[in-house]
Amino acid sequence: MCHTRVMIEPDTPRFADVALREGSLVLRPPVVADVPAIVRSCRDALTQRWLPLSDPYDESHAREFVTLGAETTWRSGDGVVRAIEHDGAFAGMIDLKKTSWRGRTTEIGYWVAPEHRGRGLAARAARLLGDWALRDQGMERVEIRAATGNLGSQRAALAAGYREEGVLRSAGFVHGGRVDLVVFGKVRADL
Repeated sequence: MCHTRVMIEPDTPRFADVALREGSLVLRPPVVADVPAIVRSCRDALTQRWLPLSDPYDESHAREFVTLGAETTWRSGDGVVRAIEHDGAFAGMIDLKKTSWRGRTTEIGYWVAPEHRGRGLAARAARLLGDWALRDQGMERVEIRAATGNLGSQRAALAAGYREEGVLRSAGFVHGGRVDLVVFGKVRADL
């Protein structure tokens, strides 16, 4: 007689599926209405320079990201994707990704729509999301990685209270090829 062993997996750990607010800044789930703004932003030359997005980036990419990608990231426990909204307008995207629930670590990625750059929104969003992950979601460490040439992203990480920790050689890739990444970290003790 053959016995089949049934493995019952515990519930997958996940970040709370909530909107975060700080004044005029809201981090909320992306919605289909965001698709046109996502497409415009992801076609932007600076966004394309630093992120390995599809090129050309079209509505089907954005729609799939909003309707499937963000949900899959959350359901898998790998992270959570949020639209950055400022004064009621779509202003960019931010996410937690590469999460290790066992190690209690996660990484933040972000981009800001061209018309909203220069207002400190990436820094405010990274502080809000990272501090929430550390304070309320049980994380012990949050990282931000930025290409050595992406000075805007590096300034945002520092302004959000992350400490520069070093450079990972050839750790990232963009349309132009391999890039070194500056690592910024924040731990619970930094709060």
